[in-house]
Amino acid sequence: MTWTIKPEPVTAPDSVATIRAYLDEIVGRYYERPATEQEIDAALVAEPDDGLVPPKGAFLLARAHADGAVAGCTAVLMVAETTAEIRRVWVAPHARKGGLGGLLIRTAECAALDMGARSVRLDTRRDLVEARRLYARHGYEEIAPFNDSPYADHWFGKPLRPVLAPLQERKPVSE
Repeated sequence: MTWTIKPEPVTAPDSVATIRAYLDEIVGRYYERPATEQEIDAALVAEPDDGLVPPKGAFLLARAHADGAVAGCTAVLMVAETTAEIRRVWVAPHARKGGLGGLLIRTAECAALDMGARSVRLDTRRDLVEARRLYARHGYEEIAPFNDSPYADHWFGKPLRPVLAPLQERKPVSE
């Protein structure tokens, strides 16, 4: 399968639906049962996405080339002058095991570079073993905690290396 990843407004219907699908899975895994709509709403309030707008943030959707269906997402937010945080990395169940997670990470890193970041960081939970493996494969190393989120058990960071052309001059990422 091939995908295109590009920025989309975090308030667009497909973005909202994708974030809710991500939270449905992540909240359900946390509670070890299906998530309720109220729990998803509470997660959105606890970790809002309103900062994911240019010039200091971006929400990226991955779509399948074949039919344009959403296959995953990630987000980038500048949290300091040269540090970005990657958030909401998620691959839809139907698109897993095809390399999309790594492509989402690389695209988020390029977006962070375009915003002026020289390093990225992220956090994850202990039960998200797939995520921890993904981050390790892409050069992330455990760092000291940078937040007190009750949903973070592991914190990762990575220095970024500049790429040849800014994101605006590159074609949307496809694989």
